Amino acid sequence: MTGGSVVIWLPVLGLILGAAIGLVANVSIPVAYSSYLSIAILAALDTVFGGIRATLEKSFDSTVFLSGFIVNTLLAALLAFLGEQLGVDLYLAAVVAFGVRLFQNLAVIRRIAFRRWKERSGKPMG
Repeated sequence: MTGGSVVIWLPVLGLILGAAIGLVANVSIPVAYSSYLSIAILAALDTVFGGIRATLEKSFDSTVFLSGFIVNTLLAALLAFLGEQLGVDLYLAAVVAFGVRLFQNLAVIRRIAFRRWKERSGKPMG
């Protein structure tokens, strides 16, 4: 396993470990915070998949990675808070945006992985 492939799997391992701890821990989140939690989870997933994509494209920058997570999460939390104050579900805008980005990143990761698999196996692309 090369150094680059270890870097790709570290966020995935962290995601799996965090999910396992979350499932085992007996912590209940009040319903009032469910919109904030959904945004935090989507921001984390978006960041992880964006980081994997950037690593595969050889354009990963840890400063962009961390600042993107913090800024996106804060903006999404602000939208949720403002929406709550106005009585409008503004957090859904962040959920949709993160959801779209997550699926786009996953699609690019899948394409890169298939392309590399075909190159290694010697099969023609097409």
